[in-house]
Amino acid sequence: MARTEGRRPVAWRLLCLLACLLPGLVLAAPRIGVLTMEPGEIFWERFGHNAIVVDDPAAPGPLSYNFGFFDLDEPGFHWNFVRGRMEYRLEVLPAASDLAYYQRTGRGAVIQWLDLAPEEARAMAARLAENALPENARYTYDYYTANCSTRVRDAVDQALGGQLRAQLSGRSQGNTYRSESVRLAAPAPWMAVGFHVGLSGHADRPLSRWDESFIPMRLRDALREVKLADGRPLVLAEEKLLPHRLAPPPVEMPRLRGPAFLAGLALAALVLVAGRRAPRVLAGGALAFWLVAGAAGVVMAFIWLGTSHTAGHGNENLLLLSPLCLFLLPGAWARLRGRAPSNRFRWLLWIVAGSAALAGFLKFLPFLPQENVEWVLLLLPLHWALLRTMDPKSGDGSN
Repeated sequence: MARTEGRRPVAWRLLCLLACLLPGLVLAAPRIGVLTMEPGEIFWERFGHNAIVVDDPAAPGPLSYNFGFFDLDEPGFHWNFVRGRMEYRLEVLPAASDLAYYQRTGRGAVIQWLDLAPEEARAMAARLAENALPENARYTYDYYTANCSTRVRDAVDQALGGQLRAQLSGRSQGNTYRSESVRLAAPAPWMAVGFHVGLSGHADRPLSRWDESFIPMRLRDALREVKLADGRPLVLAEEKLLPHRLAPPPVEMPRLRGPAFLAGLALAALVLVAGRRAPRVLAGGALAFWLVAGAAGVVMAFIWLGTSHTAGHGNENLLLLSPLCLFLLPGAWARLRGRAPSNRFRWLLWIVAGSAALAGFLKFLPFLPQENVEWVLLLLPLHWALLRTMDPKSGDGSN
């Protein structure tokens, strides 16, 4: 959703801003358009992007108000990114220059010209110009509630006196933050897995059309249906400016419960066989699994307790990928070397397996609707099989 291009020369930016302040002094009202760009290949471009175009006769040319700029070289940016406290900014630049980037990268672009009254268009252009001033341009970014698309949505809603929110808030297509995130990230499997594992039940409530407009393409589709107070469509005209030359994202979030169930059974069977025939190989595999699971659990716990990423707070996957797995590593190392693990290892093994069983039980409780059934089906059989084979007092274990 974001851009990292360098800043425009100060003189040009001031010229554009001054030109945008002139609509109230001239008779001709500006045209206002919502510009929507399709997803790109870089991970921060997977969700698409949008901007507001102000085409005013008094300006040097159509101007793009782009809320998606950030500065990677800004002091503390990466740590703020980790903590969920990033700051983005609004930049104003020539629309042709803005589009040139998307043309080079093969991303399609569509503009929707809005049928605003002259006074509404002038007021919106003036608000955008004021918002783009250096002292007003920065805002605290949130992936779902305060991003480039929600800023565009809110600006249009303000111009319409709240009509946009009123028409979109009571309607839903059943999409969720999780389904939209995993769907759009699917071309990059590592990114899709990260969203699916890292999002908690906060990301699984059905979104209204208003809320799902955090995705630029969803906002574009919603604007096509919005009506003005007199029944006229909000979108006066829609123009395709650039063709999309990249593979489109999936229409829906991939459904993986069947494959996850089969994979979980296969992994459990493999562990049981290895426990009888190759206990040291099993110990090496358990060592690797517990290292990855424990590290994932530490990251999820940090997201919950140490960041502002509220969509990851209270994640039930902590029961399946527990930080306690890291304390199982000494026991796995001992088994790998042919030695008996400590008694503490046995109790930790039961706690980790019991936590995974609790994650499965929670799927029967309707008031905890986190969509992590795939991870339960994949990991619960694995934890059970490791308990059967690695427990020193189990009939399948070896000392």
